[in-house]
Amino acid sequence: MTKPLDELIRRLGITFSDQRLLQQALTHSSFLNERVDERLSLSGNERLEFLGDAIVNFLATRLVFERFPDAGEGDLTAWRSALIRTETLAGFARQYDLGSHVLLARGEELSGARRRPTLLADAFEAVIAAIFLDQGLEAVHNVLQPLFEEALAAQQRRGPPIDYKSKLQARIQAERGITPRYRMIGKSGPEHQPEFVLEALAGEESLGIGRGSSKQAAEQAAAQAALDALDRDENAGVSGATPHDG
Repeated sequence: MTKPLDELIRRLGITFSDQRLLQQALTHSSFLNERVDERLSLSGNERLEFLGDAIVNFLATRLVFERFPDAGEGDLTAWRSALIRTETLAGFARQYDLGSHVLLARGEELSGARRRPTLLADAFEAVIAAIFLDQGLEAVHNVLQPLFEEALAAQQRRGPPIDYKSKLQARIQAERGITPRYRMIGKSGPEHQPEFVLEALAGEESLGIGRGSSKQAAEQAAAQAALDALDRDENAGVSGATPHDG
């Protein structure tokens, strides 16, 4: 059962001028597909999610740019990725119990969609957009900043993040003059806790396969596997070389 908005508004600490924006942010497209009569008064959250994604990316980029003044582009990208990946945003959503406020179709409800990381991350981005449209960027900053700080501190305790996708792209472009791509080759598990399997490719050559709870995580795992395989092949080539008889 969907919880009332008042509870969420108290958690957010935002006084909305137009609560319809927040309601739209929490309306999943499946709900409107099932409730045709609701389409006149409600819209799905895809457009707000699109805007929220850009806002979250911008504020995460600004934070890591200011926090790590000596870091290069690759390291900054890795730190930003740690803040905006699906799992991190889903964690933010859980702190506000967003899943219990999302309007879902009955089938999605029964499948456990309220716990699905991608749905939670999308809803969080849509809510961020609703706050931005209603209250402006400063209000968004006040919500996001403590969440980002907490996530950044946790990542720093684990050590500097590595953006394997960026590392693989730089390597393949330098060595082969092409950009690697990713292809989904499998998906398993229940809807609320899926496992994606993706393959990193250079042209049609398979470089590595990775698994993760989101496509983004699986891509990173595939890129890491590809880099490990390339390093093994390179080391095997060096160790297998024989001195040239002159």
